[in-house]
Amino acid sequence: MKLMAPVVAALVMTACNAGGSSSVPANGGQSTSPMQSYHSVMPQWKAKGLAHEACPMVIGKPTCTALVENKSRIGQTVAGWTPSVIEQIYNLPYQTNGSGQIVAIVDAYDNPNVASDLAEYRTEFGLGTANFTKYNQDGDEGNYPSGSEGWGVEIDLDVQMVSAACPNCTIYLIEANGADTSDLETAEAEAVTLGAHVVSNSWICYGSFSCVDTSYFDVPGVTFLAASGDYGYNEIGAPSALGSVVAVGGDTISQNGSKYTEAVWDGAGAGCATGVTKPKWQHDPDCTSRTVADVSAVAWDVAEYDTYGYGGWFEVGGTSVATPLNAATFALRGNQATRTAAKEFWARSQKQRSKELNTISTGDDGSCGGEYLCEAGTGQFKTYSGPSGWGTPYGVGIY
Repeated sequence: MKLMAPVVAALVMTACNAGGSSSVPANGGQSTSPMQSYHSVMPQWKAKGLAHEACPMVIGKPTCTALVENKSRIGQTVAGWTPSVIEQIYNLPYQTNGSGQIVAIVDAYDNPNVASDLAEYRTEFGLGTANFTKYNQDGDEGNYPSGSEGWGVEIDLDVQMVSAACPNCTIYLIEANGADTSDLETAEAEAVTLGAHVVSNSWICYGSFSCVDTSYFDVPGVTFLAASGDYGYNEIGAPSALGSVVAVGGDTISQNGSKYTEAVWDGAGAGCATGVTKPKWQHDPDCTSRTVADVSAVAWDVAEYDTYGYGGWFEVGGTSVATPLNAATFALRGNQATRTAAKEFWARSQKQRSKELNTISTGDDGSCGGEYLCEAGTGQFKTYSGPSGWGTPYGVGIY
C-alpha cells in the first residue's frame, strides 16, 4: 500500500458564518474564523486542495462531513469505488441479510431529489428497488425543511452508502429543520420513535464534546454511529466522542490487479476526548478519557450520484462515507438488542478481531509522537489506531 504522505503545515481550519446555505462555495466556504488546532500536519485533501467541504462549517456546532473531491468531472460516467468493491472487501452478506432492519439517517435540511437519486444509484448497480421513506423531524412524510445543496450531498451520500452495503435494509431519512443541536436532537429522537434499530450520523461538532445531550444518543436496543471528522488527529467532537456512540474513522483503498489493500486515511478524526468519561469497556493505556475512533471503512474516492447540487456522478470522501457503511453492517448483523455501543470491538480477543475485521497496519492522521492515537501499527496497540479504530468490517460477526 502506498501511504498517503503527510503534508506538514500550520493547520488553520476554515469556518462559515451560517449553516443551511442553499449553495456550495467552490472554495469550501472559507472565512477568517479559524478553529484551534493541536497539531501541525494538515490532511492532504486540505493541503493540496483535493476536495472541498460540502457543508459550511461553524465551529462547535453541527457540520456535515461529506467532502466533494475536486478532481471529479461531474457527469453521466460513474467514477470511484462502487458497491461491488465495498461488498467484496468487507465480505458482506448483502444478498441474504438485512430484511426488516431499519437504518435511520439523521441529517439537516432537505434534498428534494433524494428518492430519485437513490433510485438511479440502485439501478446503476443492480441493487433493486429501495425500501425508503423520508420524514421531517416530527415524523411526517411531508412539510420538509428548506433545501440545502451542501447537506443534500450528505443526504444522497448517506442513503446510497447504506444501500451499497445493505440493499435489503429499510432506510428512513429524518430531515432536521436546520443544522443546529435542538433540531438534530429532535430528529434523533424521532428516528427511535419510528423504530430504527441503527441510527447513522454523518455530522460532528468540531471542537465541542458537549454540543449535544447524551440522552439522545443512548437508548437501549438502538446502535448510534457518528463520523469522527475529516481533519485528522485531535480534531474531534461530539457526537462521535460520546461513549454511547460508535465513533467511525476512515481509510483508503488501493487496487493492484485483483488485490485490494487499505491504509489509514490521513483526514480521519482521532484522539483522546479529554474530559469525556471513558467507557468501562475501553482499555487503551494512554488516554484516560474517551478514545476515538472504534472502527472504520473507506473514506475516499467513492462514487455518488446527486442531481440537486451537482449534475450526476462524482467522487466523494470523508468519514461521512464510512459511517453509513458501518451502520449498514450493523443492520446486516441485526444484533442491536444485545449490543452496547462499540463494546464488542474492544472486548473481543485479538484472535477474534483478526477473523472479523480487516486490520489497518499502515498510515497516520497526524503527528502524536509515534502514538497509536494517530498511527497504525505502533506501540502496545499494534492492531489499533485512532483514525481506523480496530479496522474495517470482514463479515458481520463482531457487529
